[in-house]
Amino acid sequence: MASAPHNPSKKSIRSPGGGGSQNNRNASGQTVKFARRTSSGRYVSLSREDMDMSGELSGDYMNYTVHIPPTPDNQPMDGPAEAASVAVKAEEQYVSNSLFTGGFNSVTRAHLMDKVIDSEVMHPQMAGAKGSSCAMQACDGKVMRDERGEDIDPCECRDCYLDAQKGGGTCPGCKEPYKIGEYEDDVPDFRTGALSLPAPGNAKTTADNRMSVMKSNKSLLMRSQTGEFDHNRWLFESKGTYGYGNAYWPKDGMYDDDLEEGMADGIPENMDKPWKPLTRKIPMPAGIISPYRLLIVVRLVALGFFLVWRVKHPNEEAMWLWGMSIVCEIWFAFSWILDVIPKLHPINRATDLSVLKEKFDMPSPSNPSGRSDLPGMDVFVSTADPEKEPPLVTANTILSILAANYPVEKLASYISDDGGALLTFEAMAEAASFANIWVPFCRKHDIEPRNPDTYFSLKGDPTKNKRRSDFVKDRRKVKREYDEFKVRINGLPDSIRRRSDAFNAREEMKAIKHIRESGGDPTEPIKVTKATWMADGTHWPGTWATSAPEHARGDHASILQVMLKPPSADPLYGLPDEDQTMDFTDVDIRLPMLVYMSREKRRGYDHNKKAGAMNALVRASAVMSNGPFILNLDCDHYINNADAMREGMCFMMDRGGDRICYIQFPQRFEGIDPSDRYANHNTVFFDGNMRALDGVQGPVYVGTGCLFRRFALYGFDPPRATEYTGLFTKKEKKSTYIKETDSDTQSLRAEDFDTDLDTALLPKRFGNSAALSESIPVAEFQGRPLADHPGIKHGRPPGALRVPRPPLDPATVAEAVSVISCWYEDKTEWGDRVGWIYGSVTEDVVTGYRMHNRGWRSVYCITKRDAFRGSAPINLTDRLHQVLRWATGSVEIFFSRNNALLASRRLKLLQRIAYLNVGIYPFTSIFLLVYCFLPALSLFSGYFIVQTLNVTFLVYLLTITLTLIGLAILEVKWSGVGLEEWWRNEQFWLISGTSAHLYAVVQGLLKVVAGIEISFTLTTKSTAEDEEDIYADLYLVKWTSLMIPPITIMMVNIIAIAFGFAKTIYSEVPKWSKLMGGAFFSFWVLAHLYPFAKGLMGRRGKTPTIVFVCMYFFSHLQ
Repeated sequence: MASAPHNPSKKSIRSPGGGGSQNNRNASGQTVKFARRTSSGRYVSLSREDMDMSGELSGDYMNYTVHIPPTPDNQPMDGPAEAASVAVKAEEQYVSNSLFTGGFNSVTRAHLMDKVIDSEVMHPQMAGAKGSSCAMQACDGKVMRDERGEDIDPCECRDCYLDAQKGGGTCPGCKEPYKIGEYEDDVPDFRTGALSLPAPGNAKTTADNRMSVMKSNKSLLMRSQTGEFDHNRWLFESKGTYGYGNAYWPKDGMYDDDLEEGMADGIPENMDKPWKPLTRKIPMPAGIISPYRLLIVVRLVALGFFLVWRVKHPNEEAMWLWGMSIVCEIWFAFSWILDVIPKLHPINRATDLSVLKEKFDMPSPSNPSGRSDLPGMDVFVSTADPEKEPPLVTANTILSILAANYPVEKLASYISDDGGALLTFEAMAEAASFANIWVPFCRKHDIEPRNPDTYFSLKGDPTKNKRRSDFVKDRRKVKREYDEFKVRINGLPDSIRRRSDAFNAREEMKAIKHIRESGGDPTEPIKVTKATWMADGTHWPGTWATSAPEHARGDHASILQVMLKPPSADPLYGLPDEDQTMDFTDVDIRLPMLVYMSREKRRGYDHNKKAGAMNALVRASAVMSNGPFILNLDCDHYINNADAMREGMCFMMDRGGDRICYIQFPQRFEGIDPSDRYANHNTVFFDGNMRALDGVQGPVYVGTGCLFRRFALYGFDPPRATEYTGLFTKKEKKSTYIKETDSDTQSLRAEDFDTDLDTALLPKRFGNSAALSESIPVAEFQGRPLADHPGIKHGRPPGALRVPRPPLDPATVAEAVSVISCWYEDKTEWGDRVGWIYGSVTEDVVTGYRMHNRGWRSVYCITKRDAFRGSAPINLTDRLHQVLRWATGSVEIFFSRNNALLASRRLKLLQRIAYLNVGIYPFTSIFLLVYCFLPALSLFSGYFIVQTLNVTFLVYLLTITLTLIGLAILEVKWSGVGLEEWWRNEQFWLISGTSAHLYAVVQGLLKVVAGIEISFTLTTKSTAEDEEDIYADLYLVKWTSLMIPPITIMMVNIIAIAFGFAKTIYSEVPKWSKLMGGAFFSFWVLAHLYPFAKGLMGRRGKTPTIVFVCMYFFSHLQ
C-alpha cells in the first residue's frame, strides 16, 4: 500500500497553501506558531519553546473531565495544535456523534452513539452520520467524513487516528505516514505531541482566522504570579489588541503577516460609497393623527366636566346607587387615560433589505467570494411537555428556522426541552434528517412559508411565480418525503415504547438467568427498573416513561446533543448525480447548527420555569456559538417570512442601532375561527398599542417573536442613555462604559462596561465559567453596527465578521453542559439582573421593562409578509385561563419593585404610563363587576344612577359616546384594525374583566397579604368528535370556575329586565324613563357578553350548556 517516495500519498494532510510555504518560514528562522484550546474553549497562541510549560498550564485546562467510554485513554494530548486538518475533522465528528451529560456532583460524560434514530441518517452534518468501516483490524469504528459525507484521507476512525498521533504519525491501517505537504520529507515530528499549523499568511487559510479567537502579542506575558495563564485577567485587564475579526482592529503593520492579503493596511472596505440608511420612520398622516389627538383632548375635557357634574348632583333617593356608580366612573376615566395617553405618537417603520445585502453580503476586492459580514444569530425554541406541545409542531418550527434566509454559517438553532423527553429528542433528530431535503428545496425554489406543514396545506396554485421547470417534480418528491416524515414522528411514541419494552424484557431475562446461575430463590420477585431506551440500545439520561430516581420530570441530568454540527464557512453546492431525483447542483446544501438541550433538574431547586430555561439557553449558546443576537420563539411559532431575521437586523445594524435592546415582531395566529369570537388575534393590542409605543421608547416584550441583543440581556447599560428630569425637560447623559479611543483600537475592559463591575465580581454576576465571561465583550463588539458613517461613534470596522467560527470540540461542549447545571445560578445575578427576570409568571414583560429602565430602546417591526405565525386557543375555557395567567403576572408586577412608579429617570413619561397600565389594568375588574350589576339593581329598586334624566346628563353622555366612537374610527384608520376586530376586543374586554382579571386580583392579593398561592388548573381536555372540522375545539364546553361571574351577570340582568318591564306595566304611575335608562345599560352589558353566551351554547343540534346552568340556578332559588 505504500506509495513511491516522489508521489504524494493518499495519507497526505495538505496545507491549504501547500507544503513549501511553511517550510520556507521555518527555514528562515521564524518560530512556528501553535494554538492551544483551553478548558473554556478559547485559544492561546504558544511558541514551540512554550510547549514545555504544559505542566504549569495544566490547571487552566483541567477544570472538568470528559469521559470517552470507547477509549478512556484518549484525552486531549499535551499541546495539540489547532490546524485545518484531519484532527479538527475528528473532533467535530466526535462532538456531533456524542451525547453529553453532566450536572451537580457528577462528571461530564460524552456518550458516543452509534445511531440517534432508527431511520437512516443521510446528511453528513447530522449526529449519527458515519463513513466506511475502519481499516484497522478488529476495530468496528467508522472512518471520518467531510462536509459532503465522503471519507477523508485517513483510513481509520477517530480513536485509531489519535493513537497514530501518539505512536509517531504512522497510519495503523495502511501503515503509511501522515503528511503535511506534497513530499515525503514534509512528514512532521509527532513526538512533540503537536501538529504544525498552516502558513498564517496564506489567503486561503481559514482556520487561522477565527471569530472570538484572541490574537494578542501579550498572550505569554499575561500570566498570573503562579505561572498559570489567566484568561479572565488577560481579557479584562490587558490593553492588548485583538486580531482581525475581533473587538480590536490592529494598527498598521502590526499583524501584516497574519492578515489576509489586501487587509494589512487597515479596514478592507471601500468607504467612499455614499451612505444609505437601512431603515426609515414613516409618520402617521396628519389628517388622521391630528384629529385623533384633538378628540382625545375633547373627550378628556368632557369627562372632567361630566364627573364634576355627577359629583355635584347626587341622587338623593338612592345615595348607595349613586355612590357606587360615581366611584366606578372615576376609575374608568383614570383607566382610559392610562390606556390612551401612550397612543399619542404612533409611527410606522420600513426597512431596505437591498441596502443590507449591499453592505454585508456583496463581494468586494477584499471579499471576492461575498462571504457575509452579518453578525451571528442564535435562535431559541422552548418546549416542556410533548403531550401538550406535539413534537410534530415543534419539528415544523425547527425546519422553518433551518431554512431561514440568513447566512448558514452565522445561524445556530437551539431547542430547549424542559421535560427531558426522549420523544422530543428523537423528533428533533428526525427533523434534522428531513432538513437534508427540505432546506435545499426551499432555497432552490424560494418557498414561502418554510414550515412544511403549512406550505403543503396552502390552497391555490403552487406553481405561481415558480420559474424552474423541475419544480413540480421536486415538490412531489418532497411531499412524499414529508408524508413519510409525519408518519415517523407520529409513530415515535409507540416506537419508543416497543423498544423500551423489548430492552426491559431482555434485562429481566438476564436477571432471571443470573439468579438461576447464582443459586438464588427463583420465586422471589424480579426487580428490574423500567427504563426508557435510546435507539443505540442505551439508557436515556433524561425523563423515563416510568419515573425513577434521577430520571423523573423534575430530576434528571443535563443533556446536550449537537444534532447538526456547524457548517463549513463557504457555500457547499450539490454534486450532479444520476441517481438523485432532485438536482441541487447550484444550491447550497449546508444546514445551520442545531443543538438539543435539556438543562439539569434536581429536587429542591427552583428551576424558574420558562425563564430559567431561557437563561440556560443563553449561557450554553454563549459558550458554543456566541451569536450577538438572539431570536426566541415558542415551539408553535414558526418563521413565516424567510427574511424576518434580516428585517430585524436592518434596525440593529442601522445608525443608532447600538441602543436597541430588542426588536419585537407582532404575533400572528392561524387556526382562529373566521369570526374571531374571543378576540384571539388581539389586533387592537398588536397593531394599535404596540405601534403607538414604538413612537415612545419601544414596545413591550411579549414572550415570543423577539430579536434580542445578547449584550443587553447581560444587564449592561446602553452606550448612550437619556435621563428625563421632568415632564418636558430632558438631560442627555453619555454612558461611561465606552471611552473615546483611537479610531483603530477600542478598549474593552470590565470597568468600561460597568463601573461597579471588576474582574473579581464577574463570577458573582455571571457565574464561574471563564468561557462565558470571555464571550461577553466579543458579543458586544460583534453586535455593533458598521462604522461607515461619521454619526456612528460606537461601531465596528467592515469585514470584521467574515472570519469563520472555530469548530466545536469536546471541551467546549463540556463547558456548555456545566453552565446548564441546576447549581450554576446559585449566588449569581441570573434572573435578578442578568437574562430573563424571575419572580413573575409574565417574565417577558418584566424582562423588557428592566431593559427600558436602564435606558435601552426597542423597535416594533411589522413586515409586509407576517414574520412569524403561531397557534392560539380558540376554546373559551382555554382562552380565559390564558388571560388569567397574563393578568396574574400583571398583579405580581404591581406589587413588586418592577412597578413603573419606582422606575428610573431613564424611562420616558409615556413609557412609564404604559408600564403602569400593565400593572393596574386587572384592578379595573373590581369596578367593572360592580358596574355590570348596577343596571339590574336599578331595575329591581326602581331608582337610577341620576335622580332625573335631564338634558345636561344626556348631553354629557352623548358627547362622551360620540368622541369614543370617533376615536375608535380614527384608531382603526392609523392602526389598520377592522371595526369588527375592534368590537370583538371590546366584548372580550368585558368578558375577561368580569372573570379572569377578577380572579387574578384575588389571587394576587392573597399571595401578597397572606402568602397563599392559588392555581387554577384546566380540566382534562376533551377530544373533538368531528376531526374534519378544524374549529371543532371552538364548540367544546369545559367547565371552569371562571365562568361563574359572567353567567351570574347575564342571569341577573335578564331577570332584571323582565322584572322591571312587568313592574312598570302593572304600576299605577309607570316610570318609563327609569325603565328605559336601566334597560339600556342592561342591554349594553348583555351585548358585550354575547360571545360568552354563544360559547356556552356549544354546537348546534345539542342541548346548550346554558340550559343546564339555568336549571341548576333556578333549582337553588326555590
